[in-house]
Amino acid sequence: MENLQEVASYQLFTINNQVYTVGRLALIVLLLLVAFWLFRKSNNFLATRLKQSELPADMILLLQRIYVIIALIVLAMLVLDLLQVPLSAFAFVSGAIAIGVGFGAQNIINNFISGWILMWERPIRIGDFLEIGDAKGVVETINTRSTRIRRTDGVHMLVPNSQLLENMVVNWTLIDNRTRSIVRVGVAYGSPIRKVEELILRATDDHPDTLDDPKPVVVFEDFGDNALIFDSYFWIDAVGERDLRKVRSEVRFAISDLFDEAGIVIAFPQRDVHLDGKLELIQKES
Repeated sequence: MENLQEVASYQLFTINNQVYTVGRLALIVLLLLVAFWLFRKSNNFLATRLKQSELPADMILLLQRIYVIIALIVLAMLVLDLLQVPLSAFAFVSGAIAIGVGFGAQNIINNFISGWILMWERPIRIGDFLEIGDAKGVVETINTRSTRIRRTDGVHMLVPNSQLLENMVVNWTLIDNRTRSIVRVGVAYGSPIRKVEELILRATDDHPDTLDDPKPVVVFEDFGDNALIFDSYFWIDAVGERDLRKVRSEVRFAISDLFDEAGIVIAFPQRDVHLDGKLELIQKES
């Protein structure tokens, strides 16, 4: 015991007239380990309770981030209090860090602040379907520096948070999942156009995913070079481009089947060739 007491009372260094012994530092480390264990337990408990609630995923992420930051600040204050280090000791260091941030970490700070703006204002939420330039995908998570998006081809894409605020982003599901789509079909000249309209409207109305409000509309769009052009406009609840393509495909199948039953021909390009002059057959001599 005497040897342990001697080791524990051994002086390591002195800060601001405060003597730090081996025993004192060991006690501080033990308290910090206990505080860290309590932080992890409480964080896991909070995450479990939030997931059991009906809050959206982006709000859960925001509350978890706020809790982590508050816990880290409390833990840092606890460390300084245990070490009895005054905050004024960090005045010079904080000034140097601020200068370094101003010169070398502008993009990092910009993306960090942008990430908090995205989580707080929620113009982009987890699960939203975005269109960024030529890329389309679903938001999986909003991190402090970047947002992870899973593209329609399955590839993950990391987009800096500042780009989502500074550039134009199309959010297909910002207010709701309602999206308008169109199916275009051309029929041969001479087809009964009123019958064509009726069949296209029937194929669109009978699809289970098309909405009744707004109701589907069939428009006689134009007299084309090779066909009479009809457009069918309809609305569906879609969470991505895949849903739209699937519904359009099924509507086209239905239109084709109805046209076959009614004997209506879907037009294809045709050309009439007129030759001027006299045609002569030239036999090749063997």
